[in-house]
Amino acid sequence: MNRRIRPLATVTGLIALLAPGLAAPGTAQARPGSTPGQAAHGCTPLRPESDFYAGGRVATVLLTVPENPACTTISVSHVVDVAAPADRCQDFLVIFYPTDGSEPVATEPVTACSHGPRSRPVVLAADVPDGAPYRVLYEIDYLGQDVRFTVRH
Repeated sequence: MNRRIRPLATVTGLIALLAPGLAAPGTAQARPGSTPGQAAHGCTPLRPESDFYAGGRVATVLLTVPENPACTTISVSHVVDVAAPADRCQDFLVIFYPTDGSEPVATEPVTACSHGPRSRPVVLAADVPDGAPYRVLYEIDYLGQDVRFTVRH
């Protein structure tokens, strides 16, 4: 199944900080009929490693959307600041790197909070294309902050 993300707005300067020379990205569009606040059942959970820091944000290693017709979203859950376990909220966004060579596309930042093991995943992007490479980024509150979270895709 080949789904498409269409740019809607600009996230000024984010790509310039993360990948110099590329144009500023747009946002992902929610899939018609999808509920933006709910993640699809059947999404694969993983805890990605951090790759780099730039412009006040930490990026995960490059991830790839698996072929999974039961899951059309990328979401986060189980958010916690390791140094301050009571801090369970963070601002996240996703940058997609299209395989066709077109410009990267970024979602608008979303605040995700986890309040215990039964918290629902928070959707960062909907209608994600199978096989799309992407990174999840979170905005840091202080230098050296280590936020742990689970990505579902």
